[in-house]
Amino acid sequence: MTGHTLSEMRYIFVGTVEGSYHALEEMLTQGANVVGVFTLAPEYSYRHSDFADLRPLAQRYSVPLWGINHINNDPEVVAQMRDLRPDYIFIIGWSEIVKRPVLELPTQACIGFHPSLLPQNRGRAVIPWTILQGLRRSGATLFYMDEGVDSGDILTQKAFTVEPDETARTLYNKVIVTLREMIREVLPLMENGNPPRYPQDHSKATYCAKRTPADGLIDWQWPAERIWTLIRAVGEPYPGAFTFHRGRKLIIWEATFIGAAPYYGVPGQVQAINQDGVLVQCGDGKHILLRTVQTEGRKRCPAASYFTKIHEVLGIDWLSVYQQVRRHNKGLIE
Repeated sequence: MTGHTLSEMRYIFVGTVEGSYHALEEMLTQGANVVGVFTLAPEYSYRHSDFADLRPLAQRYSVPLWGINHINNDPEVVAQMRDLRPDYIFIIGWSEIVKRPVLELPTQACIGFHPSLLPQNRGRAVIPWTILQGLRRSGATLFYMDEGVDSGDILTQKAFTVEPDETARTLYNKVIVTLREMIREVLPLMENGNPPRYPQDHSKATYCAKRTPADGLIDWQWPAERIWTLIRAVGEPYPGAFTFHRGRKLIIWEATFIGAAPYYGVPGQVQAINQDGVLVQCGDGKHILLRTVQTEGRKRCPAASYFTKIHEVLGIDWLSVYQQVRRHNKGLIE
């Protein structure tokens, strides 16, 4: 299956995540002349919790695809790209900072994508940080890539509202819809040779730090709303917020902020179990309702079917950790 080609303008596409899939699909649907796709080889898919396999899409449109590890440090990859004689290289959903050997390949430009209104929130893990920051307005940007971190001139950007109960999944979906809209708008401008270009105001730049799965650990001493925000921010398609129950890691996929409730206990304590979920007290005496959970080695399930006893306390069993460390150190001494 092939789309109607807009022109002979030649595009290379680089990406490897869910957003990449939608961007490539939109380009192909609109008839862009994509001459090659570069994506992570399947053995490296573990690097991204939102990894998406682009091979079926490339096959459907008869586009050559290369499974790679890096685009900067592999001379063969750079040579393959050069042989394709690109006018534009779209790099969407790729975690490397692109260096000059690749930036200089296209006759026109390398185009990057960022899920924020640049120059706000340059950097990593932008969707979780947007929720954690409590922003009520965000958006997405296509930009001309340079050697900096999300610092190139803006091609186009669109804003949207971030709802008070936004989750990583719902925000990710908004970003995808916006990305597809922007691609539909800019492709004809590129074909006509008059795409817009606006410099960023670097004095207004802010930066987001890298996040790891360990950053999803819940501290039940925190206020209930902060815990609820963490659960929303790092859920699907990311690794999820987690705690411990009876020494086992427990991921909290869905929860609701409840606030005040007629229960008194300690932070992390299960206060009630009903058909809607499991009520847990937090550090400020307020509560959240756990709805969907998952323990290691098992499928997701309703929290009400997982928990069987009230008054259990969630969190790290520090006595158990201390005993394990002592056993480990003793073994080292022996």
